[in-house]
Amino acid sequence: MASTVTSEPSKDSPASPRPGYGQLLRTRGAWTFLLPGFAARQPFAMLTISIVLLVQHTTGSYGVAGAVAAVTGVSMALCAPYTGRLADRYGQRAVLVPGVLVHSLSGLVLTALALGHAPLWALFVAAVPTGASVPQVGPMVRARWGVRLKGSPLMTTAAAFESVTDELTFVVGPLLATALCTAVNPAAGLVTEASLTLIGGLLFAAQKGTQPSVAVDGHARVEHASALGIPGVRVLIVAFLGIGSVFGGMQVSLAAFTESIGEPGLNGVLYGTFAAGNMLSGLVCGAVAWKSAPQQRLIVGYAALALTASGLWAAHSVLLLAGLGLLVGMCIAPALITGYTLVEGLVPAGARTEAFTWLTGAVALGQAAAVTAAGQLEDRFWDGAGFLVPLAGTVLALGTLLALRSRLVARPRGRTVARGVGHRLPVAVD
Repeated sequence: MASTVTSEPSKDSPASPRPGYGQLLRTRGAWTFLLPGFAARQPFAMLTISIVLLVQHTTGSYGVAGAVAAVTGVSMALCAPYTGRLADRYGQRAVLVPGVLVHSLSGLVLTALALGHAPLWALFVAAVPTGASVPQVGPMVRARWGVRLKGSPLMTTAAAFESVTDELTFVVGPLLATALCTAVNPAAGLVTEASLTLIGGLLFAAQKGTQPSVAVDGHARVEHASALGIPGVRVLIVAFLGIGSVFGGMQVSLAAFTESIGEPGLNGVLYGTFAAGNMLSGLVCGAVAWKSAPQQRLIVGYAALALTASGLWAAHSVLLLAGLGLLVGMCIAPALITGYTLVEGLVPAGARTEAFTWLTGAVALGQAAAVTAAGQLEDRFWDGAGFLVPLAGTVLALGTLLALRSRLVARPRGRTVARGVGHRLPVAVD
């Protein structure tokens, strides 16, 4: 059966020595999934901080709040890749619609339990489906770009654009969640997150015309191959775990720091400054015509991230923390963008949604572990001890990248047959 999705790189994304955002946004059909996609993933940046602020308010402990948020993150990290694999096999709409319904309901149940001072085990139980059902809209949008820009130099620009979009949500989301939890009601952040997930997710799922077609494959055994079987993907997962440790460590530690100085409202501002640095550097990365290999850019960008993250624990003033947080954010975007760009060469088209969700899940898992560790450090040691978590996470990930960097080089697709990945029968495109 021929695919009904058209891709015209020569028209929508012409080759150019300096592919830019203007070209990218003129890609046919792009706006039909970009706008609802942005609305659908906005709640993702609100979830962890909303849980932390609500549970800390009802229990008085950052350690408990971090543990509940961590259960949500671990559940998401474990289930997200399978969600992506199902989306590759059955279509995004078939997975997204039931997912947003379950997530919204679970979030409201978790809110009610927290407000009712339910026992900790009940919060953990409710956190499992809340995290497991987080809609993977970001990877789904990236997969749609892959369909529209097949073989185009605009793929790097699209990866940068998606990173900027993600970071814009991390500017708006924490600010919105913090404002709602501190100025309206401690539960307002999580309730709003559940509502936005439902509305945005259903709007995105309605855009059936741009979703990737279900892969047609002549070999059943290849149809079930996992992106996790590709060595380069496993290396990228470690790198993204380290990035998640920065997000999680920053969220808890900034909340504890602003609480300790009697200015909890500054939490969203400081985290927004960190995310703004990420967004700004992402814009620059997408506008540059890179000549160096993406593997080299990943190593250099990650080294800069580890270096800047190592100074967070020593910052003891709002201005110093804001400035250093801005630098850390500026170092995250190049690593994220390059990692997502490498997927294009490492992973066959029929497994890319799954590959993207493995990376997104790795960020969530790293964030969950960091939230737990940082919460314990903040409860037991000095204010700012949680900032040691980003230091440890990025240094360990950088060591792994340096040791296994050769696995990030894409091999010719025709030679991956023996591994059971990448051999696909030609499929006609209308």
